[in-house]
Amino acid sequence: MDPVNDLAFLRGMTQSRTRRDAFRIAGFSAAALALAACGVQGKKAAPPKADAVKDFWAKQKQNNQVVFANWPEYMPEDKGPLEKFKAATGISYEYKEVINENAEFFGKADPVLRAGQPLGYDIVVMTNGVQLQHMIELGYAVPLDHAQLPNFNANAGQKYKERGYDPGNTYTVPYTSGITGIAYNTKYVKEDITSIQSLFDPKYKGRVGMMRDAQEIGNFGMYALGIDPEKSTQADWEKAGAKLKEQRDAGLVRKYYDQDYIDAVSKGDVYLTMAWSGDVFQRQLAGEPVKFVVPEEGGTIWTDNMLIPKGAANPVDALKLMDFLYQPEAAAELEEFIQYVTPVPKAGDILRAKVATLKGQEKKDLETLIGSPLIFPTEADYAKLRTYTKLTTAQEQVFNRIFQTVTQA
Repeated sequence: MDPVNDLAFLRGMTQSRTRRDAFRIAGFSAAALALAACGVQGKKAAPPKADAVKDFWAKQKQNNQVVFANWPEYMPEDKGPLEKFKAATGISYEYKEVINENAEFFGKADPVLRAGQPLGYDIVVMTNGVQLQHMIELGYAVPLDHAQLPNFNANAGQKYKERGYDPGNTYTVPYTSGITGIAYNTKYVKEDITSIQSLFDPKYKGRVGMMRDAQEIGNFGMYALGIDPEKSTQADWEKAGAKLKEQRDAGLVRKYYDQDYIDAVSKGDVYLTMAWSGDVFQRQLAGEPVKFVVPEEGGTIWTDNMLIPKGAANPVDALKLMDFLYQPEAAAELEEFIQYVTPVPKAGDILRAKVATLKGQEKKDLETLIGSPLIFPTEADYAKLRTYTKLTTAQEQVFNRIFQTVTQA
């Protein structure tokens, strides 16, 4: 194995990390909310017309440079995939880890894009949710030319071509995904957790962890009532909010967490908690007694998406890089480092072939990654996964009020 990538893979065994140690979804900080609030006043853009999209791309040329804005810890330290892209295409790159929170990034980008100015980035990565929805609705994302995305079309998993927040991948293609499910400490929980109702079980009073984010906890409140968040109404949110208030008022919840839930469940401060798949996988690599399950009633799949912002200087070069990362070899290299869910199933074939060349602990660690349903979910798990409720600006305020009333009381 490459020594740099060895260290990147093994860091999960020796260094505590949570979902990139950054707040990813809006709702955590007052500053982020203030920034985001200014970004929803613009006029919604009309859906792109096929002829206009075709005309736009016909006028674009390759400039042999691309600027890629991403989250921290989402690219190997040696920039291996980007270096291979440069060698294969002659396109140079700038890689900037400047996105630490969806709301904060959108709050800074909105006035620039609204004024018709470029951000200075050709690709940005945003998690699905209200800010990505605003980017699309306000016309801040360039419609993609799928004729220039052959690797995506050939290698993306079907689940990643069926995103309700961006039908037909009109504006985005996934970079990586993760799952919100339940983590539990097997030292204290002796039963196999399969149902979301375990988070509402009185026998775990004071030992349950729930997430503070409105979208995350809102989804779980709806799952507990058999409601599909993607098809939910305000009446459904009210019912879910009432269910979650009952859980809180009964003293079941020890704490509503932002990021530090994984330490709490690892130490036994809570016995079971809402959790992100990648966090749990890294603790499992470290040998900690933490299991992860997608509840039978449903779990949430979130996706970090690549898009080209309006006014990007190098859209053709951006498309080429986006498509290059859908080559199974590139996706496999990213997967070893990121340790979340790849949108390229064939990356698993590349990693399985690599296992045959390894020995000892390196071989064992890679086998663990390949065999984990937290990294390569089963079809049964995928069938239970839903995404967040799609909200208009007015609905967003109502939705947040309902669930923040639960977590901030």
